[in-house]
Amino acid sequence: MAALVVSSLWLFSVPRKTGVVPRPEKTYNGVMAMLFSALLIHGLQPGPLILKDHPEIFWGTVMSMYLGNVMLLVLNLPLIGLWIKILKIPYQILFPLILSFCIIGAYSINNSVIDVVAMLVFGVVGYLMRKFRYEGAPLILAFVLGPLLERAFVQSLNMSAGSYSIFFNEPISAVTLTIAFVLVLLSALSVFRKMAAEG
Repeated sequence: MAALVVSSLWLFSVPRKTGVVPRPEKTYNGVMAMLFSALLIHGLQPGPLILKDHPEIFWGTVMSMYLGNVMLLVLNLPLIGLWIKILKIPYQILFPLILSFCIIGAYSINNSVIDVVAMLVFGVVGYLMRKFRYEGAPLILAFVLGPLLERAFVQSLNMSAGSYSIFFNEPISAVTLTIAFVLVLLSALSVFRKMAAEG
């Protein structure tokens, strides 16, 4: 539930490009969301202090990128002719092959049909998100930040004996929540106005 709330707030609070469909700006992409999620899962706080607190993680990531680029260069230069030939394969032949490999890979993990069904369902969801121009990064961040938000919310209510006033007692939290609410409200109103104008 918390993940859906965070994702919805993101989609309604980001600037719009064109039309009435919420479209986040390219500030956050899927790769950044995955890196952010991986750091949080391993108990690391993303930010500038990660270079000071966990230099081995930072420099290890930098070196892995250098090594990855070198390996890509070594592999792609002799195989560039093969990649060009693969691109010439008709889509009607390439699509069933890719789908077959995906199904075999999903089934071979646990030898379970449920994994195959989950892969197909999320494939359809991904297709619909791309068709209606929804970014996947907010959803990834929502599933990572959602449990953290929910845990912090419960802890705050426990500290205040169930009183919601704890979120407005401190000036910083009160101002931050007010600004967030106003931004979400203004963004939602702009979407509804565009829908009314085109409807």
